[in-house]
Amino acid sequence: MHRPLMALAAFVALCAPAAAQSLTPEEQQKIDAAVTSSLATYGVPAASVAVVRGGRIVMAKAYGKASETLPVASPAMPFQIASNSKQFTAAALLLLEDEGKLSLDDKVAKYLPGISGGDQISIRQLLSHTSGLQDYWPHDYSFAAMARPVTPQGIVDIWAKKPLDYVPGTKWQYSNTGYVVAGMIAEKVSGMPLLSFLQKRVFKPLGMTSVMDQDLAIGARYPQGYGRAALGPVRPAVPAARGWLYAAGELSMTAEDLAKWDIARMNRTLLPADDWAAQETSVKLTDGTDTHYGLGVFNADRDGRHAITHTGEAVGFLSVNNVYPDDKAAIVVLTNSWSGRAYGAIARQIAGIVLPAKATPVAMSGEAAMTARTRALYDALRRGALDRRQVTDNLAYYFTPQVRADFQSSLAPLGDPTGFEVQGEPELRGGFEIRSYKVTYPTRALSISVFTEPGANGRFEQFLVNPA
Repeated sequence: MHRPLMALAAFVALCAPAAAQSLTPEEQQKIDAAVTSSLATYGVPAASVAVVRGGRIVMAKAYGKASETLPVASPAMPFQIASNSKQFTAAALLLLEDEGKLSLDDKVAKYLPGISGGDQISIRQLLSHTSGLQDYWPHDYSFAAMARPVTPQGIVDIWAKKPLDYVPGTKWQYSNTGYVVAGMIAEKVSGMPLLSFLQKRVFKPLGMTSVMDQDLAIGARYPQGYGRAALGPVRPAVPAARGWLYAAGELSMTAEDLAKWDIARMNRTLLPADDWAAQETSVKLTDGTDTHYGLGVFNADRDGRHAITHTGEAVGFLSVNNVYPDDKAAIVVLTNSWSGRAYGAIARQIAGIVLPAKATPVAMSGEAAMTARTRALYDALRRGALDRRQVTDNLAYYFTPQVRADFQSSLAPLGDPTGFEVQGEPELRGGFEIRSYKVTYPTRALSISVFTEPGANGRFEQFLVNPA
C-alpha cells in the first residue's frame, strides 16, 4: 500500500515561495506536457492532478484513459488513494481524543484483547509505525490470500497476533496492520463505522463529496487499476477482494477533494490547531532517533523547506500528496497504475513549474553479495527461467506463466545491462529486507524492487521491474 522508499523517492524537494495566483497559460501548458509525457514514458493510462497555490486550488485536471469502458478520465472521478487514507484514520482518533473518549497514549489492550504486545503498544505507536506489529501487506503485488474477502478481525487474527517484530517504540517500521488495529479502536469508541465517522466529521464539513469506500469504487463507472510485468504490456489489474485496505487505505476520492483537505491543513481549520501539529510532529524512538514520521504523514525539512507528504499504493493505483504549509501550496497526483513511477515524476515536474525545485541526491550503498544474487535472478528471468528454491510461495504465486513470459519478452531484447547497482540502504518491513536496484542500459534505465527474507541467503519475496 505504501513503501517508505517510494515515499521518499516521490517526495518533492525544495522550492521558492509562490504568489497567490492562478497558473499562467505557459505554466498550464508545461504541466500538460509533463503529465502527458510521464504517462507515456511509464505506461500509465491516466492521472488526476490538483495544484494548490496561495492557499487555493488553481488546477484540477485529469489526463488519459480511466478504464477499458471510460476512454477519457475526468477530474470528477474518484481514484483510490490507498495509504494517503492513513492521515484521515489518524485524524479520527485525534478527534475522539478531543472528545475525551480516549487518549493516544492509551494501550491497545484497553480496547482490543488478544493483540500481541497490546499491554505495551499505545494508540500513538500504531499511528506512527512504531508499534512492532508486523505489516500484513509489504508487497507491491497481490498475494494469494488477497483473492478472498477479509475482515479487519481476520487481518488481526493472522498478523496482529504474531510475535512483535521489535519492542514498541524502539524502531520505525511501516505497518498497515497497526492501522487496521487503530481503525478497529476508532470504530469501537465512536460506535460507528470509521468511514461514517469521517463523512460526518471531516468530509461533509469540507465539501469533499466524492469520498467513498474504494471497495465500492470498482466497476464500469470508476477508474480501473492497471499494471505491467517488467516491460510487458499494460494490463488491467485484478482488484483485491473486499476488506483488504480498511483503515490502512480504504478511501477513494478526487484529487480536488484531497486538495481541500490539504488547504484545511495549511489554514488549521476543521481540526483544532494542536491536532494538526500533533499529526505533523515527528515521533522519536526511545533512543531519541527522529523517525521523520508523525501520525499518518511524513514530516521532512530539506534545504530549508518544510513539507508534509505521503504516498499510497492500492491494487492498480499509486498516489502522492505533497503539502508545503509555509508556502500555502500542495500537489496531488493520483494514477491508475501500480507499475512505474509516473506519480512521482509528475509531482516533481509540477513542483519545478509552480515552485522551482532543487534536486536532492540519493545515497548509494554496497552489499555486493546481495547485489550478485539479485543480478542472477534478473538474468534468469530475462532467459525465462525461475529457480523456485530462490523464491517464497508468495513470489512463486506472482510469477504465473504469463508474468514470466512478459518478463522474458520485454527484458531479453535489451541485452546485457551495462550497470546494476543498489540504491540507498536496505529497510525492514513486514519481516522482510527491502532494497531497490538500478539497472542501466545504453539507452534506458530500469528499477527493481526487491524484498528478501532476513539473512544472506533469504528467499526473494518480491521482485518487480519498472522503468527507472
